[in-house]
Amino acid sequence: MDDWQDRVDAVWDAAGDRDERETVAAIDALVAERDPGDPIALFEAAGARDFAGREAEAEPLYRAALDAGLAEPRRGQAVIQLASTLRNLDRPDEALGMLRDLLQENPGHELASAAHAFAALALFDSGLPAAALREALDALAQGLPRYGRAVAAYAAELEDR
Repeated sequence: MDDWQDRVDAVWDAAGDRDERETVAAIDALVAERDPGDPIALFEAAGARDFAGREAEAEPLYRAALDAGLAEPRRGQAVIQLASTLRNLDRPDEALGMLRDLLQENPGHELASAAHAFAALALFDSGLPAAALREALDALAQGLPRYGRAVAAYAAELEDR
C-alpha cells in the first residue's frame, strides 16, 4: 500500500475523534495531491462529504469516481455509499435501482449482504415495509446454518397491506 493511502487511512482512523469539517479538510488536502480525475481520490472526497452529512456534495463525486473507472473493491463500496446517499436525498427508488444492478452484475459480491441491507432500507423508505422485510430475511436466510429454507419461505409469503 502506498504512502498516500496510508495517510488517507490514518485520517479515517481518527475521524471519530475530530470534527467532521476537520476530516473533510484533511481528506481534501490529500485529494489535492492526486490528479483531478483520479477515481480513488474522488471516492475519498465523496466519502468525506458523506461522513459530514453533506450528501448533495457527495453524490456528484461518487458518480465521477465511478465514471472515472473506480475498480473493485472500492467500486462496490462506492455504489453502496452512493445508494445510501440517494436514499438520504429522498430518492429511494434510484438507490434501489443501483443496488439491484450491483447485485445482478455480481450476485456473489463480497458486499452483497450490505447491498441487500441498503436495499431493504430503500424499500422501507418507498413505503414497502413487507418488501423491505422480505429483502432482509432473504439475505439473512442465505447464511443461516439451519432454518434458512423456512425463513425464505416465510419471507416469500409477506405482503404489504
